[in-house]
Amino acid sequence: MNRILEFVQRRTWAFAFLLALVLLIVNLIVSPSFLSPERLPATLATLAPFVLVGFASTPAILSGGIDISVGPLATLINCLFIAVLLPAGWGEWYIAVPILLLTSAAVGTATGLLVAVVRLHPVVASIGVFFVLVGLAVTISKQPVSAPSNWTDVLAGGIGWFPGAALTMGVVALIWFGLRRTAFVSNLLATGESDISAYGSGVNVTAVRVLAYTVGGLFAGVGGIALSALLQSSQATLATTYALLGIAAAVLGGASLGGGRGGLFGTFLGAVVIFLVQQLLTAAGVQPSLIQVTYGLVLVVGVLLGATLLNPRLTRSRA
Repeated sequence: MNRILEFVQRRTWAFAFLLALVLLIVNLIVSPSFLSPERLPATLATLAPFVLVGFASTPAILSGGIDISVGPLATLINCLFIAVLLPAGWGEWYIAVPILLLTSAAVGTATGLLVAVVRLHPVVASIGVFFVLVGLAVTISKQPVSAPSNWTDVLAGGIGWFPGAALTMGVVALIWFGLRRTAFVSNLLATGESDISAYGSGVNVTAVRVLAYTVGGLFAGVGGIALSALLQSSQATLATTYALLGIAAAVLGGASLGGGRGGLFGTFLGAVVIFLVQQLLTAAGVQPSLIQVTYGLVLVVGVLLGATLLNPRLTRSRA
């Protein structure tokens, strides 16, 4: 038993992996066609926003902060694309993608500056940005706006045999893989572990934290594009839902809210767990309002496990 616990503590993603495996088996028992080739593109398209908002939440958490605004940012990008760019004739991918990603990265940078330069508490700063983004999304799209046929259709379906949603998730994974080849991710984890020690080692803590929020904003922008592909309409009301999901996915995947521990692979598995729970409850006919309650419970359980049973620092201190 102790060996299993040590294994899970050394690999922050292991608990989410085991839980996802169990939930996948249960889903396949309830719905044997769940992963059929015909349903796979649509299944991945539904999963993609969960994963991408989780990815967007992760860099800030690893830095020792938190960004509650990435969910509203993804929905703002969704509303900006569907309700503004497409009607204005700016919906072509080579025009829309740079606008959407630059906007989301700029919002992330602004949040990072509030945290790292202005020195607002991350919760206070990101909640303030949260309300600004929700207000902007509602102003842009007071009612859901349906999108005409556009290039995001393939992201909810397939590009030949290749599932389109794998492209949006894969792009973010490749960006993170590239960042891991630099000193950024190691400096990010060092800052989250102890900003004082990181500063003493020559790390520019302020720059690292601002860049963490910038990267999170960029990932949220990709999440907004994936959300647009899935819904093909603007949905400002989803802001609070995805704000919770992103943090829950990161924490359930092994990221410590204290910073310094976690990664995108664990967040991916955490998002898969939440997605599989949603699919299982939906198949069982559970009301959507109760599914929202489940999201909150998943977040609470993830935080408790991360702070106690799965925390190697706590185990070492007891020893």
